[in-house]
Amino acid sequence: MSIGLITLIVLGLAVLGFILGRQRALSAVGGDPRTLHSLPGYYGWSVFLFTAVPALLLLVTWAFVQPTALNSHVAGMIPAADVASYGSTQLVMADVRRIADGLDAVARNAGLDETGLAALRADLTDMRGRLAEVGVALGSNVAPSVLEAAKEYRSLSGTLRLGMALAVLLAALAGLGFALWRIDPRQRARNLVEQFALVLLAGCSLIAVATTFGIVASLVVESVHFFKLYDFRDFFFSLTWSPRFGGGSELGLWPLVWGTLYVSFIALLVSVPVGLMAAIYLSEYAGKKVRAFAKPAIEILAGIPTIVYGLFALITVGPFLRDWFAQPMGLGSSSSSVMTAGLVMGIMLIPFVSSLSDDIINAVPQSMRDGSFGLGATRSETVKQVILPAALPGIVGAILLAASRAIGETMIVVMGAGAAAKLDVNPFEAMTTVTVKIVSQLTGDTEFASPETLVAFALGLTLFCFTLALNVVALVIVRKYREQYE
Repeated sequence: MSIGLITLIVLGLAVLGFILGRQRALSAVGGDPRTLHSLPGYYGWSVFLFTAVPALLLLVTWAFVQPTALNSHVAGMIPAADVASYGSTQLVMADVRRIADGLDAVARNAGLDETGLAALRADLTDMRGRLAEVGVALGSNVAPSVLEAAKEYRSLSGTLRLGMALAVLLAALAGLGFALWRIDPRQRARNLVEQFALVLLAGCSLIAVATTFGIVASLVVESVHFFKLYDFRDFFFSLTWSPRFGGGSELGLWPLVWGTLYVSFIALLVSVPVGLMAAIYLSEYAGKKVRAFAKPAIEILAGIPTIVYGLFALITVGPFLRDWFAQPMGLGSSSSSVMTAGLVMGIMLIPFVSSLSDDIINAVPQSMRDGSFGLGATRSETVKQVILPAALPGIVGAILLAASRAIGETMIVVMGAGAAAKLDVNPFEAMTTVTVKIVSQLTGDTEFASPETLVAFALGLTLFCFTLALNVVALVIVRKYREQYE
């Protein structure tokens, strides 16, 4: 039984409990709700919560604990020599899970029961053929212990799933019965429901904080592993990026940081003037009809997938810049360049700057405009000398938020700027960024045991620090602005 089906059954029981709880509360007072402490609906919600919450908490806990316990048990069945042939426990368990999933697929397709699967496992040649039919290829060096472990993994998975379903459903039924039994006209059902709502809201507010701590912890832990294998001085002070998975890598940070900052700088050179002028026009000069059309049209740019921008850079912008600027000026012959990625990324960032700046400019009090007009200033003078200075903190915050978005972009850089990690000032040369190299170092069949793979976490931590600093600065500026005008 799948987790989704179990959840639906629990929620169905909870809805039934809501109906029964409401009816039981009314029947306890002879149908007169005025003698109840709380409205009848609160009694129904109290039964709903007692039915659903403990059962769903048990379901989530079981779903998190089961894989760890199952992997630990099955891994203990495999001899150390067979684990060593794979290189690590994680790799051998990945093969065990893959074979177990293949056995499930074979059983479904062929209609085999456990006896049929046992006979199939006895004939290893037939087993290889059957698994190949469902897309699971077995190498010639797969040890018998791995096959037995896959058999045990599949068997225990089914048993544990059945146990989880029974435990969760029993918890839901127990909660339903207990909640119906404790219903009393004097019961403070409303207080119970409101306290649960308060806990729920507090939990939701902590999700973002917990997620941030989880991200930072994962990056820090793996970065520590990386610096145990690779000297931090070579990472932070080397000017060469040349990873070699065979050994002897040079993993200098600065070529990637330079490419990231260079592409982001060009993107901001495009997006900030265009976005800011568009915001000024929409908020101060455009009529209602023009604004109603132009503002949504500009914001459509924010909804275009970045892969589409990447294709636009690769097919249209890159060849145009190469044929009309780079080659005639002798600056390069490649369509992949910093300028290509920067221009297209700048187009993508225009709605971020314009929409935020437009909202900030509109938040400037109308009394400041009226005072400027009363002193004889024109509209353009009012914009330059009154509105922009008043909105400057918010506009700076919008620009910094757009900059943090540019630093984290990947697809446009991959398709528009190339993958060359180097220090160069020529904007028509191919370069790369931190995010691109994070993807490339983690792509393929790699294990987290070499510095060439673990460097991705150190790069991610560095990028996190850059974007965090920008976001903090932006939030401080925006908060100061809001305190001034709210």
